[in-house]
Amino acid sequence: MIQPQTYLNVADNSGARRIMCIRVLGATVGSKGLTKGGGNKRTAGVGDVIVAVVKDAAPNMPVKKSEVVRAVVVRTRKNVRRESGMSIRFDDNAAVIINKDGNPRGTRVFGPVARELRDRNFTKIVSLAPEVL
Repeated sequence: MIQPQTYLNVADNSGARRIMCIRVLGATVGSKGLTKGGGNKRTAGVGDVIVAVVKDAAPNMPVKKSEVVRAVVVRTRKNVRRESGMSIRFDDNAAVIINKDGNPRGTRVFGPVARELRDRNFTKIVSLAPEVL
């Protein structure tokens, strides 16, 4: 569960290393880009879109420190319950920085990502990931 003030690792090569969530959108990617999920969500899970601020960034990269970005949550420490009854959890909270269309700003994704991203139409992130759990 990701809520405002939560720090996340960045799982791509966009230049940011750590981000802090400042708003949960819960949006999904539709045919017309990002669409708002509706309502005021307090927490975000795997596949939800958040607005975050970059707290730590690598030098000479496109994403700078204190920049406000959109990101999709790809890993959470909180269990993700699946339809089959199985639950899965990760060692850290991580996100991938995206643009307004829902495409990742980086060209690589590091670490495993959850299969739930495919259901939320983040297929580009799933295809870049080295492992889908």
